[in-house]
Amino acid sequence: MRRAGLLMIAAGVAVPALFLTNPNSDAPLPRFQGYVEGQTIYVSAEEGGTIFRMHVDSGDDVQRNQTLFRQDTALKEIQLQQAEASLREAQARLRNVEAPQQRPEEIEVLRASERRAATASHLSAIELDRQRELFRKGVASKALVEQAEAAHQQNSAAQEEIRRQIDAAGLGGRDNDIRAAEGAVDAAKAALAEADQRLAKAEVRAPEDGRVEDVFYRAGEVVPAGTPVLALLPDGNLRVRFFVPEPALSALSLGGAILVSCDGCAPDIEGRITFIAREAEFTPPVIFSEEERSKLVFKVEARLIGNEHALPVGLPVTVVPTPDAVAEKR
Repeated sequence: MRRAGLLMIAAGVAVPALFLTNPNSDAPLPRFQGYVEGQTIYVSAEEGGTIFRMHVDSGDDVQRNQTLFRQDTALKEIQLQQAEASLREAQARLRNVEAPQQRPEEIEVLRASERRAATASHLSAIELDRQRELFRKGVASKALVEQAEAAHQQNSAAQEEIRRQIDAAGLGGRDNDIRAAEGAVDAAKAALAEADQRLAKAEVRAPEDGRVEDVFYRAGEVVPAGTPVLALLPDGNLRVRFFVPEPALSALSLGGAILVSCDGCAPDIEGRITFIAREAEFTPPVIFSEEERSKLVFKVEARLIGNEHALPVGLPVTVVPTPDAVAEKR
């Protein structure tokens, strides 16, 4: 093996000037230097809140659906209890209307409930408009808008349900009373399902198998909605990026096999080329010499095969297309 007189700085990218001998040909194999890049996922909670407990730390390997962190659930548990109580109340009303018909005094109570429901529906409509405006300005999160929409729908449904109860009582039709009460039960069940879902989402789980690269918040800290709490590098999201001059580009093709090596690494780490830029660019500023910066090169990326975490992100590596791949191109 012959070594060219080029030096590579840490995380630097040396554009080709190194070659290995092709055992199937007298022509040398092109040799490039690049670095390892990871495509991370930034994991956040849909709603803001205080982190109650972190279940992982930087460097931990995680599996899909494994708990990463949990928010404080005290308020959400209270809301769930309220939803359960509302469902029990709605079910009790259903049992009540299925027995004797309502008296005039009960109808007056319904009218008072209708007025309260109308007020609640009006206020929730105002809040919904406010949240939509804040979302358009980028101040409020989508989760808050959805929460306001759900609250308005629930209040409107409650108002409509009471109106139907009053109409049914005036007509004296037991079937109408029962249907209205059944609607209230359905609405209460929907509210309970929503509260249960919000509580479940306070426990954030891993979307993919991978490794935790960094943790940005700790237990006890308040995190705004949608703000990343940690960075996760999924298995298979590790890439090698290198830059190739036009004369050497003919030795590479999409899907072509490469070998990756570095100081202290396992030998012959394999990869497959997944991206070749169509347009040339000047050598990136991380290149170590003014001479190299003036050259036009093509960006190439390859995905590592197996050994997902064998190489750390940012590590300088040497990339060589396999002899068979070069022979096929020729």
